[in-house]
Amino acid sequence: MIKSELVQRIAEANPHLYQRDVENIVNAILDEIVSALARGDRVELRGFGAFSVKARPARTGRNPRTGAHVAVDGKAVPYFKTGKEMRERLNDGVDLE
Repeated sequence: MIKSELVQRIAEANPHLYQRDVENIVNAILDEIVSALARGDRVELRGFGAFSVKARPARTGRNPRTGAHVAVDGKAVPYFKTGKEMRERLNDGVDLE
């Protein structure tokens, strides 16, 4: 599902809201999550999951084409951990064999 599909489904489920208003709300929520992560905060949505930032240290990588060693800078990467309720709903009656 992409963001436009999410906006469309929410707008269909709430006919009293205009689609442009739903789009503004979805954008505001996502922007606030990104802003919180940029500040180094953790964002927890109960029943859904938690977003956090993990630091990757600098390392020496390798160019796969030439085999040359390349310095890779450290960076912050987003991390998502699913909530208990989401895991239970996803695994309800699932047989992976």
